[in-house]
Amino acid sequence: MELRQLRYFVEVAEREHISEAAEHLHVAQSAISRQIANLENELGTPLFERVGRNVKLTPIGKIFLEHTITALKAIDFAAKQVEEYLDPAKGTIKIGFPTSLASYVLPTVISAFKREYPDLQFQLRQGSYRFLIDAVKNRELNLAFLGPLPPKDESIHSTILFTENIAALLPAKHPLAKKESIQLADLRNDLFVLFPDGYILHKVAMDACRAAGFLPNVISEGEDLDALKGLVAAGIGVSLLPESSLYDSAARFTVKVPIVSPTIPRTVGIISPVNREIAPSEKIFLDFVTNFFSRLSQFQ
Repeated sequence: MELRQLRYFVEVAEREHISEAAEHLHVAQSAISRQIANLENELGTPLFERVGRNVKLTPIGKIFLEHTITALKAIDFAAKQVEEYLDPAKGTIKIGFPTSLASYVLPTVISAFKREYPDLQFQLRQGSYRFLIDAVKNRELNLAFLGPLPPKDESIHSTILFTENIAALLPAKHPLAKKESIQLADLRNDLFVLFPDGYILHKVAMDACRAAGFLPNVISEGEDLDALKGLVAAGIGVSLLPESSLYDSAARFTVKVPIVSPTIPRTVGIISPVNREIAPSEKIFLDFVTNFFSRLSQFQ
């Protein structure tokens, strides 16, 4: 069984078409057909069945695909580690992040890091809370920023970087816009614009409102910070957002107001796998990020 055969197999399985796989891999269709046949002979069972001009995985083929993808990821990761151990200052750091950390935290950290390690490169992947946790577990990522950090998980190590509060973002002409602080219950009669159900910040906002004794009337939803800020600026409603997402200045025609009761804290940190080593470049970044926020907290 050869790596080439496994890579050909995965490409055909994902495209369900041998000629398309051959075109994408820049090899002859006959070469792929031959290697797939050799693989099936070695395994002693068909992996594909023909459906017109396409091919589809057999039941055993689906099982083999799942394990093959896991094996190839592990091999690619091992090769990447070898390369980075030879020259750890020239690796590539793959890191995931949620939309709530995209506007201030992520660019601040990366720009500071690049000043010290200009040759290290980044591959950034934005994703939902659940996606980022699963990506670290499934070897798609080794590092991901999260806020809040997930509950205790034996397969994930969580490093707290800082703790912040959720603040109210109000239209500039809102009756409470000039207040130095408010109680969350002061907004019980307002319309809310929040992240959709399924997003962690939707849950944070809903739980906070319940703790304040009311259920928010959600009139609109947005899947990123700019959308929510725009909805608030347009006077559609109020929102609850992390303070760090508003550091770079809130959207025009909006005002950030601290909430004093109940306070709504969230931890912000970075997660990494417990059951495998991260690459040298990723270890450099993790140490840098931890020290970076530790230094910041000393001056606050």
